[in-house]
Amino acid sequence: MSQGLPRRLRFAFLMQVAMASVVIVAGAYVALQIAKQDVAARTLRDEAAYYWQQRAIDPARVAPDGAMLHGYAIPVGASAASLPDTLRTLEPGLHNLPDMLVLVQRRDEVQLYLTYPQSRIDRIALQLILAPVLLALLAVALSSWFTYRIARRMTAPLHWLAREVRRWDPRDPDVSALAPDKLPIGAGVETRQLAGALQRMGERMRLFVHRERDFTRDASHELRTPLTVIRVASDLMQSDPDLPQRVHRSLARMQRAVRDMEAVIDAFLLLAREGEIEPQREDFLVADVVDEEVEKARPMLAGKPVELVVNARTSPRLHASPRVLGVMVGNLLANACAFTEGGKIEVTVGSDRIVIRDTGIGMSPETLQRAFDPFFRGNLANPAGRGMGLSIVRQLGERFHWPVNLESAPGQGTTATIRFAA
Repeated sequence: MSQGLPRRLRFAFLMQVAMASVVIVAGAYVALQIAKQDVAARTLRDEAAYYWQQRAIDPARVAPDGAMLHGYAIPVGASAASLPDTLRTLEPGLHNLPDMLVLVQRRDEVQLYLTYPQSRIDRIALQLILAPVLLALLAVALSSWFTYRIARRMTAPLHWLAREVRRWDPRDPDVSALAPDKLPIGAGVETRQLAGALQRMGERMRLFVHRERDFTRDASHELRTPLTVIRVASDLMQSDPDLPQRVHRSLARMQRAVRDMEAVIDAFLLLAREGEIEPQREDFLVADVVDEEVEKARPMLAGKPVELVVNARTSPRLHASPRVLGVMVGNLLANACAFTEGGKIEVTVGSDRIVIRDTGIGMSPETLQRAFDPFFRGNLANPAGRGMGLSIVRQLGERFHWPVNLESAPGQGTTATIRFAA
């Protein structure tokens, strides 16, 4: 899950403090290594210069010997038995030994050895550099903390704005929460402009959703009345035995078109409902709904050498909306009947699914990929269908948690599966 702005801001400042601390400590360490050698070397040279100055006044001057600084003055050519073993082979110059820093100088036939312990050098250098490093780290931490507090205060209105928008119901956003008088104290010009834009967008979105839902509902109800008149009139005319066969066929096509349109209207009415308002639920047998939709679909196969069979392996009972399931099954059956010119359409009822398998023309992978797109028709040569059936089935399946899956291959038919909780 992506992090929010305050957490990212906190992480950025922590990384800033960590990186600055690493740079300061690394720089201090390098400076320490350079400084400690320079300080000790200068100390030894100053002591040597002082010694030679005093020896010029008093030739019997002995080499300095203190708690930290040890010296040896050996006449050139004299025995070096008094020297430690590590110093006997050293030539004039500055020597950095593991445990000491040694300065060797030769003047007036006297060789001077001055030693300074490395541990003392490290201790002095650390004391010199520790305080500045600690002060620098403290300054970085304090400045970062104050900067973070200021940045957090500046971004707090944006965080509040994002939290309020996240609470919106997409179908009915509460735009009043972004009114200017409800913005947090300290909201800048940019935040107020963004809040105003979001408020206007939310209001337009709310009006659009309401207008679309109202139009779909009202149009569906208005269309249902003339369709009912057409269906009743065609039923009455169909019952007249004196009508020519040609007229009976026309009436049958009219009745099929009316049933198709009624199924579309039913689907629109279901989708136009509020998300929290579900159709009336009841206990029903899935096989009963399938049988009813199969009987409605049989007239579509009139004159076609197609066998329509139902294979009810079981008869699960659902507590849901039979109307929704009926619209989905009816649309899938209508597609199977429209694109199957011969062979068989088999409807199988399982414990957790309905499978509709046909031996029709099938679909290519490209057509199958777009099969659920509204108004898409894969076979333009076939005038049947409006390109809405599969789109409606998918939307109803998503709305009522009955996912729909299609499997198809050109010339091998199509298999549609509706899964539901048994």
